[in-house]
Amino acid sequence: MTNRKVHEQDSRYSSPWGWQYRLRILLWEYTWPLLCRWTPKPCNPWRLMILRLFGTKVHGRPFVHQRANIDHPWNLILHDRACLGDQTHAYCLGKVEIREGACVAQEAYLCTGTHDFSDPVWPLATESIEIGAGAFIGARAFVMPGIKIGRRAIVGACSVVTKDVPQEVVVKGNPARTQSRIGD
Repeated sequence: MTNRKVHEQDSRYSSPWGWQYRLRILLWEYTWPLLCRWTPKPCNPWRLMILRLFGTKVHGRPFVHQRANIDHPWNLILHDRACLGDQTHAYCLGKVEIREGACVAQEAYLCTGTHDFSDPVWPLATESIEIGAGAFIGARAFVMPGIKIGRRAIVGACSVVTKDVPQEVVVKGNPARTQSRIGD
């Protein structure tokens, strides 16, 4: 699922997005706080409807906390019982897919954007993130662009994930390292 894409930019200070795309971003930045951020937890179906209207692919009934931060929701894919917790940040410049039953805990950051530092302009580079079914991303963890978290894997709180995490493994630290296999 990870596909690195380098976006064209004239300079370090120019946007890689055209005016129509920027208008879409602006509309989203006003819609979520106005229609969703204030809603109580039981209003999850309403939040999912708003996300769908902005292009999020929603399968089943995932949960998105009202204080979750989502950039570019049209790049987000949520599966049944997936969860984006309180103040999580899904920086979806590239695709972010959260599989069935996976949980992204409070204040975790899923980052799909970086820069191509081999080019003097430092153009935006994006890569997708996939969180496997039943995986758990701990509070304040940071997941780098292009990472795949395996099925039922656990990422410890405050960890920085710089490499793919195999299924049914516990990782923690900065950088995140394997601590054990689930069931050991």
